[in-house]
Amino acid sequence: MLTTTRDHVDVAGATRTFTTVRPANDQAGRALVLVFHGSRQTGDKHRAFTGQAFDRFAATGSAVVAYLDGYRGNWNDARKESWFPARRDGVDDLAFTRAVITKLAGEYRIDPDRVFAIGYSNGGQLVMRLVHEAPGLLAGAAVVAATMPAPESFLATDTPPAPLPVVFFHGTKDPIVAYGGGPMSWWKQRLFKVGGTSWSAPRTARYFAERNGITAAPVVTREPAPAGAATEVERSEYREEGKPPVVLYTIRGGGHTVPGPAKNPAVLGKTSRESDAADLVGTFFGLPVGAAVR
Repeated sequence: MLTTTRDHVDVAGATRTFTTVRPANDQAGRALVLVFHGSRQTGDKHRAFTGQAFDRFAATGSAVVAYLDGYRGNWNDARKESWFPARRDGVDDLAFTRAVITKLAGEYRIDPDRVFAIGYSNGGQLVMRLVHEAPGLLAGAAVVAATMPAPESFLATDTPPAPLPVVFFHGTKDPIVAYGGGPMSWWKQRLFKVGGTSWSAPRTARYFAERNGITAAPVVTREPAPAGAATEVERSEYREEGKPPVVLYTIRGGGHTVPGPAKNPAVLGKTSRESDAADLVGTFFGLPVGAAVR
């Protein structure tokens, strides 16, 4: 049985909110999974958007899951050419993240060395900012439908790299964040209030592998797909002995969606049913994943 609560923390004089999903029984040393939503969502909306797939970490009793709420629907991520409210108002989402970790570690005896972050779209951009500006905060990161800003569009202050495992998911037919990278088109700039140029998904994965000290080329495998499947899944895995791995799941034919059973709006493109982000993230992070939450 799971317990769901609405929580809050005070950050720089402002009240920030989030939803916590946890096992009903009390147990010390659990992991913490932080989930960061996409633009114009909230934590609860993203939880519904993904069919509560990430609740499955809590269903096994191995983790507490927190769905954080952005500021007026967005995160102050690391893209230089942003002008949504979180950027205009100078919102400190790193401080918010730290405050959530501190609160939940105190209340539910979370293991502070086992904090993982999952971010979708704008939330994925924030996760990449956390990796750069808060080294050692996370034990692993998962980024869905987001790629690194090109150097001239990158705002975050880089610190000496703290290697950590990172897994990416990106559709080749993503209509919002192009798999191949490049400049943000004019209509996307107007709609999402963000511009600049981004790298491709493969270049992004290679960048994080290089940050981890990996020099070997990725091992690429194509996952078998049933006849008539709408998408195909290709895995590019960067590994070297003694160094945290980086994996890119390329969803061929996939859109701006989270792989798994949830049905996303058709305007975002196709959702992969041949892969499940929660299962793959759980395996990558070494976290047990329970059955689908109803």
